[in-house]
Amino acid sequence: MKPVRVLVVDDSATMRGMIASTLSRAQGIEVVGTASNPLEAREAIKALNPDVMTLDVEMPKMDGLNFLDKVMRLRPMPVVMVSSQTARGAEATLAAMELGAVSCVAKPTIDNPGAFDSLPSQVVAAASARIGERVRPAMAAAPGYRWNGRIVGIGASTGCVEALLAIMPSFPQNGPPVLIAVHMPENFTKSFARRLNSVTDAEVMEAQDGASLAQGRILVAPGGVHIEAVDAARPHCRLRQGERVGGFRPSVDVLFHSMAEHFGAKAVGAILTGMGSDGAAGLKAMREAGARTLGQDEASSMIYGMPRAAKSCGAVEIEAPLQDIGRRIVELTSWERR
Repeated sequence: MKPVRVLVVDDSATMRGMIASTLSRAQGIEVVGTASNPLEAREAIKALNPDVMTLDVEMPKMDGLNFLDKVMRLRPMPVVMVSSQTARGAEATLAAMELGAVSCVAKPTIDNPGAFDSLPSQVVAAASARIGERVRPAMAAAPGYRWNGRIVGIGASTGCVEALLAIMPSFPQNGPPVLIAVHMPENFTKSFARRLNSVTDAEVMEAQDGASLAQGRILVAPGGVHIEAVDAARPHCRLRQGERVGGFRPSVDVLFHSMAEHFGAKAVGAILTGMGSDGAAGLKAMREAGARTLGQDEASSMIYGMPRAAKSCGAVEIEAPLQDIGRRIVELTSWERR
């Protein structure tokens, strides 16, 4: 198998060296070039034709977002954003992922020296991502919704920004309680929740430990923390550190297993685009407990890994394109369509 050929773009020589060194040590990856700014990167893309580019948002001579926009219009390719963990960095990275970047990795800090541990796997996954086809947002929520008591869990990884922004408009103001677990760096999920909140009539926020699972409330698990749905008599979310599960925290499996245990048939689970198999076992447990389960189809997934794993083990009851996922969730949590 040919190695994934990577172009590293960052204005800091130190950071370029760290990224290149991390990737060069990984099996199946070849760093074919580096660039210190978008103008150099443009020439390197033409000369080297890389499979994947890592890109910093804040660079001289051209803003990283403007450069990414040009790349996605003129020469679409898989891009992994490498960003600072500041609020500004998080906002810019989310904007980049809306423009078509595949995923994001935070730059190492004193508090998080291992931030690059996932970089090689993100780059390898990006190489196989479906690029260039933008997903249209779902239709706005239909009026007259009546909640039937089911709560919802959603899990996603690579491609999660585009996927969740597409389905959020389907949820009405009085929609079902929703818990979301995504593989996203710490300090990014608060900005992500704010962005999701801007495209739906429901209330989206980063989850806090003990928050009630109330109608019209959508809770996003903070990066670096597991989220669980507990106590069917007084439904609320529980946040906990714990060990990484399958390499992830939050883990979609942890969320889905908690829903199977505490809510059984009074739940709906949906697994969206992402690499690997996180969520497959948990979604199967939900289905076996009587919950309704959905999986995103291959054609609409940026990466079909997680939905494929869930389908293969029998966890998926309904497979649907991303455009239909939000509507199907609303139907399954409504008295009108059970």
